[in-house]
Amino acid sequence: MSSLLKLIECGQSYWLDNLARKKIQSGEIHNRVSKQGLRGITSNPAIFNNSISKSDDYDDQILKLKEQGKSTVEIYEGLVLKDIQDACDLLRPVYDESNGLDGYVSLEVSPHLAHDLEGTQNEARRLYKEVNRPNCLIKIPGTREGIPAIEQMLYEGISINVTLLFSVDVYEQVANAYITALERRVKENKPIDKIASVASFFLSRIDVLVDGLLTHHITGKNPEKDNAAKQLLGKIAVANAKLAYQSFLNLFQGERWKALEAKGARVQRPLWASTSTKNPDYSDVMYVEPLIGDHTVNTLPDQTIEAFADHGKVVKDSILQDVEQAKKEIQELKKCDIDLSFVTAQLVNEGIQKFIDPYDIMLKSIENKANQLQTAK
Repeated sequence: MSSLLKLIECGQSYWLDNLARKKIQSGEIHNRVSKQGLRGITSNPAIFNNSISKSDDYDDQILKLKEQGKSTVEIYEGLVLKDIQDACDLLRPVYDESNGLDGYVSLEVSPHLAHDLEGTQNEARRLYKEVNRPNCLIKIPGTREGIPAIEQMLYEGISINVTLLFSVDVYEQVANAYITALERRVKENKPIDKIASVASFFLSRIDVLVDGLLTHHITGKNPEKDNAAKQLLGKIAVANAKLAYQSFLNLFQGERWKALEAKGARVQRPLWASTSTKNPDYSDVMYVEPLIGDHTVNTLPDQTIEAFADHGKVVKDSILQDVEQAKKEIQELKKCDIDLSFVTAQLVNEGIQKFIDPYDIMLKSIENKANQLQTAK
């Protein structure tokens, strides 16, 4: 049995962190679902920018929508909605056979709305309605304004993928928002067994930033301090994720949760995101092997899927190993004068910008391409 299929036996679903029309039309997605155990797909503005601006797969639809008088944003949404709907249809068998546990495709609200509560809610409602598939997750970032929007959307029955989580504290706020939304529905005798949510906890970006800060402490003047900093390189993201999983275990037990579980509620699964290794000196499966655990999802880009299928080692409940060591590593970080809460707050803002930039570039690319196609006709 392949390493990817073994993950399912360990209670972890792997989702593809990539979506492109070519993957749908070529049969690649169908093959991954039917033969390789793929359980879901995520998308974001950066992924769609790469798909739309760097291929001619969308040209016919771009021209058609342009001739219909659609605006650039309307053209973009037309392209994206078709891909999301088609991907949802391909994953519908997974959704059905898992009784709604897996088989989801995620669609993100505009990154420009990251700090706009009302705008996020309005767009989430509209996109969910337009996709019109039960196995679509709307992605909302876990910002200060995003968390109340997440709770409200879940209360309204819209399944949510909470994105851009870096902090354990913020993760706990998100998990509590999920539980509160379900409790609100129960009080009004609304069903909760079809509500789904994942909390996307980002990894590699933490190590990139923290490693950069740690190198400032490696001066060659104090061997003890140099060694302490070196020991933490490439360790903090996984340690942080292990502690987030401990919070997950604590939150989704006890009387409060059991009351919801008795009415059909499912846990909000932690989802490991940003799992491609950025430092070539590190293992290319460093964000997969140590984070295997029950009730988790790992979103993997193509190259990480290939790497894990080739040489990844599956250890059941690896995420429960070395938890005390993870706590120690976070504590040691403080001794290096690195404030993880400051780091994670910075990463949220950087993450939003990393979605805004490709989103804006993509809209400009679509506008230019639409005009060129119309002129060339």
